[in-house]
Amino acid sequence: MKMKEDSKEILVVILASIVLAITVSFKNNSIFYSALASFLVIIGINILTKKIVGYNLETTVKTKFWSWYQFGLRKDMHFKKPLPMIWLPLVLALFTKGFFLWLGILEFDIKAKTERVSKRHGLYRFTEVTDWHMAWIATWGLIINLILAITGYIIGFELFTKLSIYFIAWSTIPIAGLDGSKILYGCKPMWIIDFTIAMLLLFLGITII
Repeated sequence: MKMKEDSKEILVVILASIVLAITVSFKNNSIFYSALASFLVIIGINILTKKIVGYNLETTVKTKFWSWYQFGLRKDMHFKKPLPMIWLPLVLALFTKGFFLWLGILEFDIKAKTERVSKRHGLYRFTEVTDWHMAWIATWGLIINLILAITGYIIGFELFTKLSIYFIAWSTIPIAGLDGSKILYGCKPMWIIDFTIAMLLLFLGITII
């Protein structure tokens, strides 16, 4: 069962990387393979970091495609099943001729491991998984992407750096299900800091690279 779930997550990473690579190369097809390799690293390291942080918090982190479920203010205003939004970046790139790049197509869920029930001290004094844990895991994903972006800039991988910056910026947008909403609801001060850094990086990425 675990191998099947891991294989499904690997497939999600590959498909997400392909979709985002097509999206960002809409105006310039020559960058597709470089973009694909970049997104495989960006997304892969982001997810791996979340899993490591989640493991240290006695939780299991599972990545999936971002889905749209609620479409109204009332609780009963929702689809019968969540609608995967993997197609959204491609549609927006097509209609805006590559001007608007939507990179938010992944989200993650966490659940407590059975070992967590026995913990009664420190970070584990509560057995349930809280919004703070979600925010902490999501933030560490951003931190590793920031380190990757800086490393890419130093060694001259400009496309990788720019895509990392865009990915970080989209990860701070507080739309339901995306990392930004998890950080905002879990720790608002943390989200303000993350969002400010992301917008600064986005500005620098557009003007410098």
